[in-house]
Order: sequence, then structure tokens, then C-alpha cells
Amino acid sequence: MHRIDVGLPPTFPLPTVPLRDATATQFRLLECTARHFEGQQLFAADSGVVPGLGRPRTTARVEAVLADFFSCEAAALVQGAGTGAIRAALTAAVRSGGPLLIHRAPVYRSTEVTLRGLGVETAEVDFNDRRALDTALASARFSWAYVQHTRQRLADSYDPAGVLAACRAAGVRTVVDDNYAALRVPACGVELGADASCFSLFKLHGPEGVGVVLGAHDVVDRVRADNYSGGGQVQGHQALDALRALTHVPVMWSVQSQVITDAARRLAAGEVRGVAEVRIANAQDRCLLVRLDRPVARHLPPVAARYGAAPYPVGSNSRYEVAPLFYRLSGSVLDDAPALADTTVRINPMRAGDDLVLDILRRSLTDLRQGKED
Repeated sequence: MHRIDVGLPPTFPLPTVPLRDATATQFRLLECTARHFEGQQLFAADSGVVPGLGRPRTTARVEAVLADFFSCEAAALVQGAGTGAIRAALTAAVRSGGPLLIHRAPVYRSTEVTLRGLGVETAEVDFNDRRALDTALASARFSWAYVQHTRQRLADSYDPAGVLAACRAAGVRTVVDDNYAALRVPACGVELGADASCFSLFKLHGPEGVGVVLGAHDVVDRVRADNYSGGGQVQGHQALDALRALTHVPVMWSVQSQVITDAARRLAAGEVRGVAEVRIANAQDRCLLVRLDRPVARHLPPVAARYGAAPYPVGSNSRYEVAPLFYRLSGSVLDDAPALADTTVRINPMRAGDDLVLDILRRSLTDLRQGKED
């Protein structure tokens, strides 16, 4: 029996930010910082539940910078990275047992745990089908919708801005998962009109475990009220660390996006033997999906690690990840397209250039053809 290869579906990558615009974004972040910090305050940080604030003064200042920068009413730093931010926002917004409109697709695993824990009643509609979305919104059943900015299915094509506009027009408020999108795309959820944006600052080179909820005062105030314990606060030194990291992220992401584009072009032109197909996709992070001409995808990451690649993620573009990542498809993508597990890997250049990415892939596939898997 002959093995039947399953090709990659068409993908619809989200827009990226050109280097000139990314540089302007970096400068704007520093302008916002200067509005909320005096110079010496950037070298010192406090801790504890300050009376009247309920959090460190430094943390409050960083939150003010972020609200200013993202043009929203308020921001709250939280523990638990992106997962903690999503959990905090949904807990603040949606009552237990209440209905929540979501996209018809496999839910990201950690978000699935949050939804189950909150006991919300999820109702699925295909966000790619605008007529179906409008029908669901017109039912007057929903007060809130949850939108993942990046793709849940490889073939997703919906425009997040269009989905948010439709919800807003119907009087349905929105919480957006902006993980893997914030500062990569021209505008995140709250900048497109959402009531709340949630994402990890660890994925933006910040310290481990720090996330943020941006958005409307009522949502953010509830997040703060729920997080009253001193042990749950993001301390001042963590907040400053996250802010410092953000200052270089826009330019770094722009460079990385260009490397992905260049590597995809070269792979599509046939520069590496053994590559059957390549796509750029927002499968979690923006990355390359590389379909191989042999079912060796499960064996590729450990072989690529011999040549300097990272064989697994730490925080998906965290400060720890500098080498190109060669890894399997995400769990939610494989739930939707399990047939790709043996033939397709995702590659993220991280801080590397396209020459190194292609060299590692070429050498790894040569080893696999020669049976050098160990």
C-alpha cells in the first residue's frame, strides 16, 4: 500500500510590521515611558501592597505606560503569563455558567482548562463565515465573545478587526487572546476596539510568569479587585524588567518576520532537498510550516539540535530562545489536522538569519536520509 501525502492547506498569515514602523513603535514606547517615569525611577523598584494602590508603585507606573502605549483605559499586570491574563480577564468578564461565543476550532489547551474551570457555556460559530457570525450575534444571546488573534486552524482566514467590529456593532463585548500577536501585528485587540486584550510578557522577553490585561476600566478594575492578595502581585522589579524588555521587541519581531519571509522564499525555490512544501502561518507564533517528502517530522527536532537548533520551546519567543526552533506542530493544530504529524514541522528562526535555518535543515535531512537519527 502506498502512503498518501497530505498537503498543507492554504494559510492566511496576519500582517507584519515593517522595520521603519517597528522603529517608530519603539520610539513611541519610550515617549510613553517618559510621561510616567522620572529618570531615577527607572533604576529603582518597590514591592508590596502599597496602601491606596494595592500593588507596588513601580508596577502601577508600568501599567500606566502600557495603557498609554496601547491607547486603552487601563492595564493590569498579572502572574501566570498569558494563561493567567486570559483567566483573569474571562473571570472578570463572564459569569459562571454564562454563554460565551467562540470560534469553531480546537481551543488552545490552556484556554480550554480555563473555560472548563470557569464553567462558562461556550457556543461555537465559524468566524471565517461572516454570515454565520452575524446570525449568532443577532440572536441577542451573548454578552461576551472570545477571539484568538492568531490562527487556531491552519486554514483560518478571518480578519480579527472585522470580527471585533461585528461584535461591537451587535453590542457584544470581546476578550482577545493577543498571545503571539502583540507587537507583531500593526494593532492588537484593544487597539482594534476590543474590551480586553490578554497576553504574556514572558513571550515578549519579559520575566517568567508575567502577563497583562489591557482594556476597559470595568474589566481591569475587576481583575485588580480579584487579585487583592500580596502574593499575587507583580512586584516592581518584575514590572520594570518587563518594560525594559519591551523596548527592543518591536524591531526584533520585524527582523524575525522578514527572515521568515526570506527563508520561505528560498525553501519554495528548492534550495533544500527533502522539502516538499512550505507555508508561512500564524500557528501559535508566526513561523514556517515545512512539509517533508518523507515521514520523518517526528525525528527531525533532535537531529536538528545537534547542529544548534532548539528542539523545544521555553516560552515561544522568550528571552531564553535565541537559536532557531525546530519543533512539532502545536497540539491544537494537530487536533485539527492530525495527518500532518509525521510530515510537517514548524520552524521559527528566533534570532537567527535564513542562512542558518536552511543550513540546519539541510544537514538534518541529510542525516535522516543516511539513517543517522541517534
